[in-house]
This record gives sequence, structure tokens and C-alpha cells, in this order.
Amino acid sequence: MQAMTGVERITNILQRRPVDRIGLFEHFWGDTQRAWAERGHIREDENLDDHFGFDMSLFGPNTYVANLDFEPVVVEETEETILKRDGNGALLRRHKLHETTPEHVDFTVKERRPWEELIRPFLLEPDERRIDFEGYRRAREHARRHNRFFAWSGPNVFELMHPVCGHEHMLVGMALDPEWIVDMVTVYSELIVHLQEILFAREGYPDGIWYYEDMGFKGRPFMSPAMYRNLVLPAHKRTVGYAKSLGLPVIMHSCGFVEALVPGMMEAGIDCLQVIEVKAGMDLLKLYREYGDRLSFMGGIDVRALYSNDREIINAELESKIPVVKGNYGYVLHSDHSIPNTVDYDSYRYFIQRGLELGQYPA
Repeated sequence: MQAMTGVERITNILQRRPVDRIGLFEHFWGDTQRAWAERGHIREDENLDDHFGFDMSLFGPNTYVANLDFEPVVVEETEETILKRDGNGALLRRHKLHETTPEHVDFTVKERRPWEELIRPFLLEPDERRIDFEGYRRAREHARRHNRFFAWSGPNVFELMHPVCGHEHMLVGMALDPEWIVDMVTVYSELIVHLQEILFAREGYPDGIWYYEDMGFKGRPFMSPAMYRNLVLPAHKRTVGYAKSLGLPVIMHSCGFVEALVPGMMEAGIDCLQVIEVKAGMDLLKLYREYGDRLSFMGGIDVRALYSNDREIINAELESKIPVVKGNYGYVLHSDHSIPNTVDYDSYRYFIQRGLELGQYPA
């Protein structure tokens, strides 16, 4: 088969149609790019999609913090961390020296009433200040110039609730006040769609939609499949359904163990599951055997093999999976998490080279 463009390749992969090779994409921690730049492998500001020849690019243009006019308040600052209260009323501690997810310290919203009084009113109208029109335009045009599949990316409802009230209060709410959770997912899902409608009407459509939705931790999801179906799935049907009404494929990212939620995500209409985190208990080969005829996959390659910087270990991980999961033309090479700065540049280069060798299809 003749070599395909990134747009052609990813489009076909998401439909499990024949391609010349598996797809290629990756996420990196910011520390990794800095470390590789310091060692002279890349330029400090270099676009890694261009550098590695990825098949797709993402751009997340929306801001969902409730009060856009609130100036974050610094509560505490040390040499290593900074503690701020944000426009959601949340008190979050972030590390200054390296990139991590923020530590949840405290929340103003811990139950339904503060949500209704302090947060909900800000989210009912799709304020255009939430949209980075120019950034989306530039990113879309850049992807077009490189024949790369371009996806709008952003959080879905689960990822929008916990920055407001924290995982603990959100999960207690699922058990004790499900109507509150239903209200939150309804408000956020409607806001997501409304902002997309405004953006796409003005700047044009992407090639697909990428949702971030970390619904699991080690060994199990944050909620039961029944809770997912009752509380979250209707919102996923709304957001994913809007994309599908435009003819746009949907990739759903979810860290942690989410195997039990996959049937529901498929019912919502997703086309591809990403990132398939091995250390949380996810098994790419098992998922492929069960759903590979109906669902595409991205990830599932244990990033700990790359930590080793040992080519034999990296090769063994790739050889155990790629020849199998490429079978239905529905696979994109990606680690099972973002690449940290402990991975050598040459190790990552080898990972790409060997992965794509294994992922070639007969001419």
C-alpha cells in the first residue's frame, strides 16, 4: 500500500480500515522536553509532533474554571510549591520545579448548595472568553500544512467536576446525592457542546474530538459500572453524540483501570480508547480480544519499559503486543502514560523505530 498521510492513516485507524502502518502519537511531560533540549537533542521550543513525525496533533482551547474574573489568590509559596485558591473556590498546590497533577488541599464546594450558589450560575451561558479562537486556528492550520490529523481536545464531565469539589466529595455525592451529580454533568456537558458549536462555526471543524476523562485508579474505576451508566453516561452520550452528529470520530482518554466502564463508553459512541494504563491493571491484549472488532486503541505499551532505557526490554514489550493488536487496523502506537524525563531521547527514538517496524502492513 502507498504511504498515507497522517490524516488518512488516523481516519482509517479510527474506522478499523486498511492502512499502511499503525499510527503514531505521544504525550510528554514538560520536564522531558526541557531535559532533551538541555542535552541538545531538540530545540527548547520545538514542536514535538513535527520533530517525531506524529500522525496527529491536539489543541485544547477551552477554559472551564467557573469565575473567569476571579484573580487566583496565593495562600502559601515555598521554593518548590505554590498553593492557590482559584475561580472554582478550590485550594490546589502545584509543584514549581517539575510538572505534576495538582494536590487537592481543600474545596469550597463539598455538597450541592455551594455548587448551586457559587459555581453553577457562571456556567449556564457559553462565555466566549473561554475559547482560544486564535490558538485553535493556528494549531489547525499547522496540522493541515503537515497533513496531520487534528483533534480538538479537552476535558469531559468527570474531569470538570473534580477540580470544583475534589474526587472525595464528588464520589460521596454519587452515593448520597446523585441528583447533584446529575445536575453537574448536565451543566458541564451542555457547556462543552455549546462552546464547541461557537468555535466550530467560526473557525471550522477539526478531524476529530479527543476527550480527557480519568475515571480510574489502580485496579478499579472510581465508580461502579451502574453508577457510570446512571450518572455519567447520559452526559457522555450528549457530548460524544454531538461529535458524531458532525461526522467526527471520538477518542476517549482515561487513565487508571477502566475496563468495566468500556462497554458504557462504547455505548456512548467512542471510536478509540486511550491510554490503557498497564500499571493500573489495564491489559491491551485482553481489550483487543474482547472489543477489537468494534473499538480502536491507542497506548497500552508499558512506559516502565522505556524507563529502563534497555532496548531488549523495550523490544520485548513491543513484540508482545504490536503484532497482535495491529490485526484489525485499529491501533496507534503510544505509551500507557506521558513520557517522563527519565526516558533517554535515544530510547524513545528506538521505541518509535521498532514499534513502527512491527506495525507495518504487507504492501
